[in-house]
Amino acid sequence: MSEAFTHETFLSPFTWRYGSPEMRRVWSLAHQRRLWRRIWVALADAQRDAGLVTQAQVEDLRSHVDDIDIERAQAIERDIRHDLMAEVKTFAEQCPVGGGIIHLGATSMDVQDNADVLRLRDALDLLLTRLDATIGRLAAQITTWADAPTMGFTHLQPAEPTTTGYRLAQTGQDLLDDRRALRRCRAELKGKGLKGATGTSASYAQLLEGTDRAPADLEAHVMAALGLDAHVVATQVAPRKQEYALLSALAGLGQTLYKFAFDLRLLQAPTIGEWAEPFGARQVGSSAMPFKRNPIDAENIDSLARHLAALPRVAWDNASHTLLERTLDDSANRRTVLAEACLITDELLRRGHTLIDGLRIDADASARLMATYGPFAATERLLMEAVKRGGDRQALHEVIRGHALAAWAALKAGAANPLVARLVGEPAFEALMPPDAIRRCLDARDYVGDAPNRARRMAALMTATLQEPSDD
Repeated sequence: MSEAFTHETFLSPFTWRYGSPEMRRVWSLAHQRRLWRRIWVALADAQRDAGLVTQAQVEDLRSHVDDIDIERAQAIERDIRHDLMAEVKTFAEQCPVGGGIIHLGATSMDVQDNADVLRLRDALDLLLTRLDATIGRLAAQITTWADAPTMGFTHLQPAEPTTTGYRLAQTGQDLLDDRRALRRCRAELKGKGLKGATGTSASYAQLLEGTDRAPADLEAHVMAALGLDAHVVATQVAPRKQEYALLSALAGLGQTLYKFAFDLRLLQAPTIGEWAEPFGARQVGSSAMPFKRNPIDAENIDSLARHLAALPRVAWDNASHTLLERTLDDSANRRTVLAEACLITDELLRRGHTLIDGLRIDADASARLMATYGPFAATERLLMEAVKRGGDRQALHEVIRGHALAAWAALKAGAANPLVARLVGEPAFEALMPPDAIRRCLDARDYVGDAPNRARRMAALMTATLQEPSDD
């Protein structure tokens, strides 16, 4: 095993390209080792409280908790092939008074699993802060564009009008659902506790024999120091179902941002040209085509979210294959899957916030879409108004259908939409209502129902949710 990491060997893109420095620190090896040492100090302090070790031993450990020496630990690991025991030995070498009682009674997963939950908690705090910022900015955009009409699309075909704010509100609603799911995961995080090699706490019971303390007392002391609750029962490892639930919630947030980014990509296509992501003055869109303005942030979101969506399956297998009291076939993938899920989500939120904050909406493009396709949608309103004035619904429906098909053919041939002119001059409608009334019915810009009000309600709900007191 070599630790010579240079650009001459493979480096994960999460090492430098994706994710924030803050999230990379959470999942760094040094932070992991500091957490391990913090747990060993908490265990030693609980054992001191039970009369098993001395205050001097605990203080010796505490004084060296930040003296991480990765190089020395990895040198030991090359020899013994056990990373946690290598850290135990490194820590012990630094602690002449307390070194001999490090890890007393514990199994590796008493330390590793609790440390991983602490890292997940730190990661969730960072992600929830980013998510709240994104929700706040999206609420502002929804309010800004609540009344702005645009064509809605179903089946990727022009349908009835909506508003840009109402379209954005769908993303807002989904983000609130994602926020609730992640906050629930954060509130319910539990560590393994201290339960030993098969979860029975037999080693701790042996240590505490003759004292007035039970293994549950020792566990409570340590977990209070860590600020964690413990699962009531566990095997050698904490229940892996917790990680499956958390990764599923992260993937759910990824799905929301994926759809938003995909919609942006569709609407940025020049054939629609209604939305666009920010594009820097010196940004290069294509190495071959200098004119390109590719939606690289939106595409990056969709690429990373696609990978994130696959990770809950790994966690599902880890939970399902923790056979009997423990198997080790989750160990290698957990070194990457937890960190990658958090780093990907971190990157998705960073880029998602950039897209939402800098979203460019072309009102002229919206107007062109409405002029081109709006009259087709507004024929429904014309039909209802004509029937209210005494017309035959079935006969008028057939009249509209004939004119609409002719108008579609004209559009395909490159002409302007002739539908309004055809229907204004249609005798079946002229007999029921004046030309101005027909034109008003066929102006779809205000045919958006209560979408503006619903968009504003969603923006207000998003803002109010962010102002609620934390229950952490």
